[in-house]
Amino acid sequence: MNQEQALLEIKNVRKSFGHVEALKGVSFNIHPGEVVGLLGDNGAGKSTLIKSIMGVHHPDSGSITFKGQEISNLSPREIRMLGIEAVPQGGAVVQFMNITRNFFLGRELQKSFGFLKVLDLAQMEKEAEKIITEVGVRVRSPRGRVSALSGGERQAISIGRVLHFQSSLILLDEPTQNLSVKETDKLLQSISEMKQHGIGVIFVTHNVYHVYRVADKFVILSRGDMLGIYRKEDSSAEKIIDIIRTGQEQPEAAQAST
Repeated sequence: MNQEQALLEIKNVRKSFGHVEALKGVSFNIHPGEVVGLLGDNGAGKSTLIKSIMGVHHPDSGSITFKGQEISNLSPREIRMLGIEAVPQGGAVVQFMNITRNFFLGRELQKSFGFLKVLDLAQMEKEAEKIITEVGVRVRSPRGRVSALSGGERQAISIGRVLHFQSSLILLDEPTQNLSVKETDKLLQSISEMKQHGIGVIFVTHNVYHVYRVADKFVILSRGDMLGIYRKEDSSAEKIIDIIRTGQEQPEAAQAST
């Protein structure tokens, strides 16, 4: 069991929408440099949980604590400022904006001319190009439109943004969907590098084989219920798939405190 203080601690989180119980008491921790695979079929509650962590939804009961601070009632902006970022399917990008504006979206650099403040576009372009190159994306110009990039390149830009702004926790929603084999390998390599930097990762996916390559443990949900927490060393990818398929909790699941 990891005795280090948890980066994120989720305790008995419940969320309902009318008569539908989307989350029925979810509890697990994630530590710095740990990758958690959040798994389950459609309707399992994965998206509701991610949105609850990011402040889009507020839990009806239970708590979500980040670095010892309760965040259950914070806004999405406040949560991002604490160091939590979410990358949705296809990357957290705005199609009609250029690469630089996407990279600094909500964190634009400014320079002053007396009392007047304007965007420091030259510095933003310089920094964006440097970081994008480091994550393996080659672009003609940081002024190019994001819409011209592949799915893997958009994901790389989103991850480069996370690394640049020193986020502590990243939530990835189906990050390998629609990526080529080469792009998937690059993404999984980037996740391994994030682990080395002490960044915690919650990896939401339907592809167990992809997440199995980088995850330390797996949290499996089914219709809002937790089926268990399974450490990688105790579980094969095939076993995880079977648990999701049957919806049956296994007796050897790790305790929710791990």
